[in-house]
Amino acid sequence: MTAIQHERTAEELQELAERAGRDLEDASALEILRWAADTFGKRFCVTSSMEDAVVAHLASRAMPGVDVVFLDTGYHFPETIGTRDAVEAVMDVNVITLTPRRTVAEQDAEYGPKLHDRDPDLCCKLRKVQPLEEGLKGYLAWATGLRRDESPTRAGTPVVGWDARRGKVKVSPIARWTQDDVDAYVAEHGVLTNPLLMDGYASVGCAPCTRRVLQGEDARAGRWAGRAKTECGLHT
Repeated sequence: MTAIQHERTAEELQELAERAGRDLEDASALEILRWAADTFGKRFCVTSSMEDAVVAHLASRAMPGVDVVFLDTGYHFPETIGTRDAVEAVMDVNVITLTPRRTVAEQDAEYGPKLHDRDPDLCCKLRKVQPLEEGLKGYLAWATGLRRDESPTRAGTPVVGWDARRGKVKVSPIARWTQDDVDAYVAEHGVLTNPLLMDGYASVGCAPCTRRVLQGEDARAGRWAGRAKTECGLHT
């Protein structure tokens, strides 16, 4: 199969995504990523929060030099920025760092300090959702590290689906994996992980809105703790 050589309509891409989701449900993560690389070529990218580099590593095996898109919100832990820099240095990928239109200082001046405490949905929209939508404009498909076992809101994640908001194919190659699968892949391949994962954090986001998880909590419980909010908006 050769990569898409002409523009396809949204309807054609949606049909392609839904068919692939059915056909690849039982495929390995590497097979799913090879399908994406073969189908979309350079118009396919991986997004990474730099919680770990598992999907980036997998994608580099399927498509050496693949674009890995990272959102630098201005609120990341130093460990997260360090993980990004290490991934860029040692893996066969092209790291692209996206930033919001406003710096943190500019956002504070316009909306007031600590918008993340007062209106976390708006903060996520300004610092995550909008930059990603702009950064993905040149791509037809993007890959995520979403897993079904992470939280109830992600339990129905397809391995390939349709991102209606952005009009793109959304690939989640490790959707069927468990945390044990992730840990085994990391150990086998020596994949870089965020040091915070060894310090009680099961899911790593922006520093002001992330805490360590308690025993028995799901992996996403440390994000926006004490609020009804469970997603930043990138995947909803």
